[in-house]
Amino acid sequence: MKANIGDGTASLEKAMDILDALENAPQGLTQVQLSRHLDLPRTTLYRLLATLVARGMVRRDPLRRVYCLGFRCFELARSAYAMPDLAAAASTELRALRDLTGETSYLATLDGLEVLSLERCDGAHSQRSQAALGQRKPLHCTSQGKAILSSLDDASRDATLQGITLKAFTPHTLTDRRRLQAELKITAARGWSVDDEEIVLGVRCVGAPVVDASGKVRGAISVAGPAFRMTMERIQGLGPEVAEAARRVGAQLLANAPAPACAEAHAVNGPWAFRGEFARWSIVHGCLFWADSLAPSVRLFDGHQNRELAVFDAPLTSLVVWEAALLVGSKAGYWRIDNPDSGTAHVGSLQPWPRGMPSTICTDPAGHLWACEQVEGARWQITPWTQSRENPSQSSWTVGEPLDALSWDRAGQLLYGLSCNSGEILVMQRGSASVRRLASVPKASGRLSGLAVDGAGGVWTALQEGWSVLRFSPDGSQDQVIGLPVPYPLDVALGGENLDRLYVSSARQPVALEALANAPLSGQLFYIDSATR
Repeated sequence: MKANIGDGTASLEKAMDILDALENAPQGLTQVQLSRHLDLPRTTLYRLLATLVARGMVRRDPLRRVYCLGFRCFELARSAYAMPDLAAAASTELRALRDLTGETSYLATLDGLEVLSLERCDGAHSQRSQAALGQRKPLHCTSQGKAILSSLDDASRDATLQGITLKAFTPHTLTDRRRLQAELKITAARGWSVDDEEIVLGVRCVGAPVVDASGKVRGAISVAGPAFRMTMERIQGLGPEVAEAARRVGAQLLANAPAPACAEAHAVNGPWAFRGEFARWSIVHGCLFWADSLAPSVRLFDGHQNRELAVFDAPLTSLVVWEAALLVGSKAGYWRIDNPDSGTAHVGSLQPWPRGMPSTICTDPAGHLWACEQVEGARWQITPWTQSRENPSQSSWTVGEPLDALSWDRAGQLLYGLSCNSGEILVMQRGSASVRRLASVPKASGRLSGLAVDGAGGVWTALQEGWSVLRFSPDGSQDQVIGLPVPYPLDVALGGENLDRLYVSSARQPVALEALANAPLSGQLFYIDSATR
């Protein structure tokens, strides 16, 4: 069957037409819609879709019964440009520029003799710049292109310009090489560039180059909008803001992208979980506790045996080791399990949450419980769990969204928090009320899930839909990627005798049936021995 599907360029062109159609339909398309849109026989379309799904290029949403681009497309794109760190570093700055200006902000990189659009944050106005992601534009008449050209060394810039045809797109396009060279020198001196209706009439844009710590030009960011709002006077004020944002993005980048780690993930024998979450290593008990939150149960892995410890009658929302016991949370309250590592484990009765269900809960190295709880409106507070709100401790923090994971460093001085929704890892210091962003990951790379901090201060997290776990160094740069044989890792924990074994729990429930052939270990618990060495 594969030979019939893949033979000839006609089948390849039809497969590419399917991918193009799905690219333009973020919500997905049904098989009937694809057949109608592409004018393909349903039997031919079915065979092509089956092959694309098997290769990960397309995925099928079993609930809505639509087809969407698969995660393999994102993996290929990331490999082609090797810049997941660039998009991650720029995401917060792009949003900040969008919020500051109300206009659309962009991230682009050099692709041959053109700039390629990588990210976009849409502006607040109905009439706004809307250049498509993946769109290629000329260098000589875009603010992004001119920003990149201005930061190249003389030899590289001259060689690049020699290969460019200075095509006129509007009456304002610069087509004289001497004038363009003069403008690039001005751009290099002040740090930001201008597209004054040079590629699209009625649209102005201001950009700045992103340069990493080694001095290499990695791309450019920009803000674009209608000329009647983006006046030249306004651009003069925005230019330094965009340049400073680009400088902050470049400061986060490694000179070289992180190389995949050689560490290998090993599956732990035992039944799989629908949603394997809340991996927690207990130094007191010398074992790992974890849970299936959907088919609610708590499990124990002692290095040899992976067994079920307790079964519950409601989906689980949290699990934490506290005072040689386990606290297991649900929406209605929590249970306490005493003697969890013995044959006489005792599950107490369900206790109500004292102040409502926390979004996440953890312990610090001294054994104190900490929780992220909603206080009012969209405000959430991270405080010791047993403490009253009327008498907050010196160490408490307020954030604008619920956090999905918390983890202390081993010295008990830094608390890290993670938001799956925004894709950000936050860091808070004991004794200070400030909250700063350590790192962020674009949603196209996957959704962050779970936190663990190693002895060197590195922060580990899992990447849902990304088939991997990541490590961020203390300065926020991504320095390790470890591939996994499953698409949905959900939590991480550091354990073992020297706390240098990385445990990873995973989910089976979100994986489409046709994708399970490529990920049969979904839902298993994994361990990685050389991750932190």
